[in-house]
Amino acid sequence: MKLRLPVVSVYTVPTDAPEADGTLAWNSTTVVIAEVSAGDATGTGWTYGPAAVGDFLRDHLAPLVEGRDALDIPAAHDATSRAIRDAGRPGIAACALSALDIALWDLKARLLELPLARLLGVCRERVPVYGSGGFTTYHDTHLAAQLNGWVHGQHIPRVKIKIGEDRGHVAPRDVARVRSARQVIGSGAELYVDASGAYTRKQAIRVGHALAEHGVGWFEEPVSSDDLTGLRLIRDALPCDVAAGAHGYDLPYFARLIAAGAVDCLQIDATRCGGLTEFLRAAALAQAHGLEVSAHCAPHAHAAAAAALPNLRHIEWFHDHVRVEDMFFDGALDPRGGTVTPAQGVGHGLTLRAEEVQEFRVG
Repeated sequence: MKLRLPVVSVYTVPTDAPEADGTLAWNSTTVVIAEVSAGDATGTGWTYGPAAVGDFLRDHLAPLVEGRDALDIPAAHDATSRAIRDAGRPGIAACALSALDIALWDLKARLLELPLARLLGVCRERVPVYGSGGFTTYHDTHLAAQLNGWVHGQHIPRVKIKIGEDRGHVAPRDVARVRSARQVIGSGAELYVDASGAYTRKQAIRVGHALAEHGVGWFEEPVSSDDLTGLRLIRDALPCDVAAGAHGYDLPYFARLIAAGAVDCLQIDATRCGGLTEFLRAAALAQAHGLEVSAHCAPHAHAAAAAALPNLRHIEWFHDHVRVEDMFFDGALDPRGGTVTPAQGVGHGLTLRAEEVQEFRVG
């Protein structure tokens, strides 16, 4: 069955409050959606990034898959991966490739009338999630309300907040916010932090020791994810797990990260790294080195593939993307109790509400 020319749309959704992490601030989220059809079925994939991702996908990648066999995803992935060589894979090109690949997997499952999780093969019926948000722009009552909602409202037993405010220049406030977070969630929930690469190496170690007093078990990007040596030094110096990989755009990056001994848990983002095809490859690479993996952001794009991984730790229930995916799709998952069950319906189980979200369309 042959693929028709993919359809691309771009939407920008304002955040529900000002948001920032250690190195970036934003007030909107842009989602790029790819729809790929063959026969009577349509698969949907998406990524988060600038509107230029949609232009690149529409102009450069969509024509390359038109007319290909809908079931031969490796062939389509290889052709599009080769085609972006001179454009530079990291960034816009990789995000475009990712949205297209996710759509192709959804389409294949729908053509075979299977849940995507069943097509890939289920290792676990229920996939653990952790609540993620806690932006540095949140005042204390806002932070407490969000954490309360996850831990005491939805009974998600693990949460993450942003630290590293102002590129690490207000570390005492970072530690104070972590202290407050622990008071809100209690001693029974896991507490994670994400510095978004804001600290220097020794600063991250100093902060990490202070965080350990509050039971922080996960320190994400204490330094830049490009500083593999720094990540390894911090990993060796601190009792908590060090995580990175969210900004990996290709398989060789994950190989370098693993070879450097830089992480205790490898983060992988299927909406950046090359879709579910590359997500599964990166997870297998991690397993070969005795590492667990965690899916970064875009939880509904990851849930089915995450269920197939024997070395999965959890997926990120990221506030911005959960909000967008709840607005944009029928079939959103329920994280109550700290897990989601993706093996339902056909494909990834989501259906785009195109008419309902038209007001946010920008391309």
